[in-house]
Amino acid sequence: MFSRPGSAASAPLSEGGTRPPRDFSQLRRLTRFARPYLPLLAFGIVCTLFSSGLNLVFPGLFGKLIDASFLKVGSTDTGPLDRTVLLLLGVFALSAVFGAAQSYLLSRMGASVVADLRRAVFSHLMTLSPRFFATHKTGDLTSRLTADVGTVQTVVSTALAQLFSQTVTLVGGVILLFFTSARLSVLTLAVIPVIIGTAITIGRRIRKVSRQVQDAIAAANADAEEAISGVRVVQSFTAEHLERERYGAGILTSFRAALRRAQLQATMAGIMSFLTFGALAVVLWYGGRQVMSGEITPGKLVSFLFYALQVGITVASLTNIFNQFQEALGASGRIFELLDEKTDLPEVAQPQRLGGVMGRVSFQNVSFNYGDRGDLPTLSGLNFEISPGQQVALVGPSGAGKTTLVGLIPRFYDVTAGSLLIDGVDVRQIGVQELRGNVGLVPQETLLFSGTVAENILYGRPGASMAEVQDAARAANAHDFISTFPQGYETVVGEKGIKLSGGQRQRVAIARAILKNPRILLLDEATSSLDSESEALVQDALERLMVGRTSFVIAHRLSTIRNAGRILVLEAGRVVQDGTHEELMLAGGLYKGLYEMQFRREKEAELVG
Repeated sequence: MFSRPGSAASAPLSEGGTRPPRDFSQLRRLTRFARPYLPLLAFGIVCTLFSSGLNLVFPGLFGKLIDASFLKVGSTDTGPLDRTVLLLLGVFALSAVFGAAQSYLLSRMGASVVADLRRAVFSHLMTLSPRFFATHKTGDLTSRLTADVGTVQTVVSTALAQLFSQTVTLVGGVILLFFTSARLSVLTLAVIPVIIGTAITIGRRIRKVSRQVQDAIAAANADAEEAISGVRVVQSFTAEHLERERYGAGILTSFRAALRRAQLQATMAGIMSFLTFGALAVVLWYGGRQVMSGEITPGKLVSFLFYALQVGITVASLTNIFNQFQEALGASGRIFELLDEKTDLPEVAQPQRLGGVMGRVSFQNVSFNYGDRGDLPTLSGLNFEISPGQQVALVGPSGAGKTTLVGLIPRFYDVTAGSLLIDGVDVRQIGVQELRGNVGLVPQETLLFSGTVAENILYGRPGASMAEVQDAARAANAHDFISTFPQGYETVVGEKGIKLSGGQRQRVAIARAILKNPRILLLDEATSSLDSESEALVQDALERLMVGRTSFVIAHRLSTIRNAGRILVLEAGRVVQDGTHEELMLAGGLYKGLYEMQFRREKEAELVG
């Protein structure tokens, strides 16, 4: 079977692959989300009591209707019959009104609970660190937000309404059975323990298989999301058939699990149906003998049969609801795994305020290890200080740790040893929101959101005016090309900015950073994938952006950083050289070798061109 890197299912959320206990404590946790909607629940329960209670009245009236019709053969007095029919119609009408009200109120409560649950899960996801998202597929996480929460919604709305209704019907039906005929009731209820035992036994297996279905669907969704987001790569390698095969294998796995669940549910339904209607057949046989002996009237037997049928249908409905709750246990388990996930970037209870940020950045014996790439540290023993407003270029071969170094500054990861200070304050003592609010990032792979150009620039400072947006775009050399669009700043850029060229996307991202106005700026190979013309425009915008800010620049072309005030040369996670371009060229070593090798390549490219 074809498998590309990362195609395996996401790692378990809990350490060691453990899962939270799958019992009704998970559903009890859901009740916390229902607390704001207790008035809706209370009114819904009241309506349920009236609706279900009225449904219990009709079998007795129906029995009287039978007796009024068949026990008075030859009588011309239709008054009792007419009154009974009118009473029946009134009962049906009131039951329908209360039933509709109950359905609406509980469904509204369920929808509200699920909306709050989705918001809570998404909000919690936004607090987790990049390390978490590096080890879990986006498709799996979105599946938990959609499919799993949708499964829970069925329980907390429709199933919850049915649970209240059927419980009232069951209790009331059993009581009325005994009032109608105690001997027939004992005969009827003898089958109830068998039904309950069957529901519990098979229900446990349904819960287990339901979790397998949800896991398989999430894995398939994750594969599909990767293939769709990387469709250009897929098509460029003519790998469509491989992606179809991979996604098809995931869907086949979920189909087989769903089939096993359907078989279990069908088995339960068949057993319940036989026990329920078999019991009714026995009751009808025994009750018929009682009518023949004059112990009960035909109307009472009909009433009893209706009550018995109600009880039987209610028990069957409750087993179905039980199945839904079993499915919800699997889904809620996956949801609460996310809510229970702890960030590896904890905040202190009393964070220190930076106030007016100057932008001094100090690395004091800093080391860092990702933890999942072996024991060797990615960064080791970094000791240097960057003055406020200084422009620093980070240079080194691939894998030297340049991107990792700049990722520590906004605290995407925590150092594993040493201290990283901003204006003399350890970043772990600063609130994450305040820290990142003072750091701007322009990455190599620019991510724009699928809104308009204006909305993407405003992402840097949502409260800015349109005039400020345009000023930022001008400073980023973006205003001119934006103005050529028919919709101007209201032009929709498409998912990930696909409707814009690479240079245009990068300049919009720079405008976003300019509008944010950070004191510390991180540029991670921001011009590496651009053509010469776009690079010149972007480089000009970057130089304006860096003025007066502490800037860390990772550049693939050393010629673009010759004028940097300071250059740090990294190799194998260590700073091996530190100085200006001229100083490093005179000193020789790694920087000079890298520069001369790249200079020769650029010259050769010019000659070829």
